[in-house]
This record gives sequence, structure tokens and C-alpha cells, in this order.
Amino acid sequence: MPRRVTVLGATGSIGTSTLEVLALHPDRYRVHALTAHRSREALLAQCRVHRPALAVLDTEADAAWLRARLDEAGLATEVRAGAEALVEVAEAAEVDTVMAAIVGAAGLLPTLAAVRAGKRVLLANKEALVMSGALFMDAVARHDATLLPIDSEHNAIYQCLPVEHRGGLARHGVTQLLLTASGGPFRGWTAADLAAVTPEQACAHPNWSMGRKISVDSASLMNKGLELIEACWLFDARPDQVQVVVHPQSVIHSMAAYSDGSVIAQLGNPDMRTPIAYGLAWPERIEAGVEALDLFRVARLDFEPADESAFPCLRLAREAMAAGGTAPAVLNAANEVAVEAFLDGRLGFTGIGELVARVRDARPVEAVRDLETVLAADALARQAAHDWLARQ
Repeated sequence: MPRRVTVLGATGSIGTSTLEVLALHPDRYRVHALTAHRSREALLAQCRVHRPALAVLDTEADAAWLRARLDEAGLATEVRAGAEALVEVAEAAEVDTVMAAIVGAAGLLPTLAAVRAGKRVLLANKEALVMSGALFMDAVARHDATLLPIDSEHNAIYQCLPVEHRGGLARHGVTQLLLTASGGPFRGWTAADLAAVTPEQACAHPNWSMGRKISVDSASLMNKGLELIEACWLFDARPDQVQVVVHPQSVIHSMAAYSDGSVIAQLGNPDMRTPIAYGLAWPERIEAGVEALDLFRVARLDFEPADESAFPCLRLAREAMAAGGTAPAVLNAANEVAVEAFLDGRLGFTGIGELVARVRDARPVEAVRDLETVLAADALARQAAHDWLARQ
């Protein structure tokens, strides 16, 4: 019987890649629900092709528009709106697998709902773990959910570790996780060089096709910092056990170093359909539509350390993970506000790290007792970030 899949964030780059992989295997998968924020035209096109039972948009006005277009096309897809509808399609009894690909903090609640419903959760929304790490992982264990990371780096590490890797890395003979980074479009640039960077430059990633927010995070290395935090939670690692390695070819997606001197790596072309297919079919392997890696064409693999003086966001993320509590949630919230301001032309590129540091210093670190604590820290950090911008 085909597995039923909900795709949260269907119109983004991960969502569209997921639908491409699903389309290759109509005998194995059925699309149950598709969601989008405001991209109603793109969601309409996806509904026409994949014919989900449900579709969700952010506002009732957009939902009404989509409902009318689907009615005209004679399609029976039910259309809902709002945050509650996102949670409903994530935890629906008919669903086996949930692709969590909503960008940013907005993805936390529906992703957590899928976990609490015991689904197979394909985690492409790193912010859910960054914000609520301990609560999130506790929920995975308590509700017997299957959590499979979709970020190429974490998916690679997952493949390089033993099947059961909880309980601390040392218990499994692992000494270090090597998290690779392309270096983004500004690899080798100095802080002075970065001062005049434009949004168009920051969104022009050399290797990956991504949305604008994650492209800016990649350019600032905040994305790698968020991935470091995510890796700590996913693999029960300390921040000092995760090393970021700049690897411009993006062929080695990450590595695990073992106590016997072995280093196991996962290689492949930089295409998100590979980790998506791995997550959908695990523990099996299925066709992803990705070209096989040609090592002769790659020819060489280069590695270098990350420059945290020019790219302070990576250091800020490591410090937030070490501080614990609400510090990662504050970091994430401040960064989301900063990236939005940069893309809108209200903040310079180097101002992203400065704003995050200012908000970090202004907000006390609190113990995470429950989800309400996390959401309150997120809201207060966003307000502090907007206040800082208003004073500039």
C-alpha cells in the first residue's frame, strides 16, 4: 500500500524537489497534503499535478482564491488556511510521512505536531531543532517518531554513523563530526570586502539552488552555525565535537571520524533529491533522478578552515549552543529579523552578525522548561531585533 506524504512548505526548493522524487515512484507514494505560505499560484499548479486531498495556505483570502481555482478545474482538493490547519495536516491519521520544509520558526509547531503523532518526519526545517532541541528530541523518543535529517550535511552524517547512535558519540567510537561547508559565494573575502555586499550577490550560491533566506544564511555562514546546533541535537554531540570544514566543491557532504583513525564520508553531486530520496525510502534506497558522481570530472577535493573573523555568525551559533537554554532560539529569531532587513535593504550584510550579537547580549539565557518558554524567547528576541533596527 502506498505511503501517504504531507509536504509542509511544498512550493519552496525542498518541497518542489520532494515532489519530483515522489513523482518518480507513484506506486510507492501518494501526496496527502501540500502547504505553502503565500505562493498560491505555485500551489495551484502542484495541486493540478499531484491532486492532494488537502492544501493549506497562510491566509483565508489566499485559500478562497485557491478553492475557487480548484473548483473551476474540477478538483476535489479541500483547502484550509492558517497555523492550525498546518498542524492538522501534519498530524493527520492518514499520513505516514511528513516532509518538514517550512523555512524558519514558522515550521516549529507543525513539525512538532508530526513528531507527537509518531510520524516519519523528514526534517529539512533546522530551526525546529535549533529553537527547541531538548524538547524536540524528547518528543521524538516519547512518541516513537522516526526522525530522518534532510539537510545534506546531517543526512550524510546519519549515513556515516551506526544505525543506533544515541548516548554520546564516544560510546560508538566516534571522535568528531566533520560538517562540510561550501564557503558560500564570499569564500576568501575579508570583513572589509563584505561591507558592500548586495542581496543579489548573497543569493547567488555557487553550488546549490536554494531560497533567498537560506541563501543569505549560507553566505553569512549562519546556516552552518544553525547546522552545528542541529548536529549536536541530532547526534547527541557537544559543540566541540563538531568541526566545520570548508569544502568548496560540495562533493563530500560531511564525515564522521572514529577512534581507530577511520574517517567515513558520504559523497554525491550537490542535489537535494539524494537526501530526500534517502529519507523517503530509508532503510531502502530508491531512484532520485540525480546524476551519478563522476570523480574524474571532479578531479580534486579541497579543504580549509572557516574564517570566523570575517563570518562571525558561525562563532555566535557555537556560543549559543554552548550556552544552552533559550540562547539558540534567541540566535535564530534575531537572525531571521536580520536577514529580512538585509533582503529589504534596511541592513548591510555585515550588520547581520552585529544585530544577532546585540540581541544575544541583551537577552538573558533561560532554562527551557516547555514550548511556551521557547516561543516567548523567540518573540522577545524578535522585538529586541526590531527595536535595534529602529534605532539605527
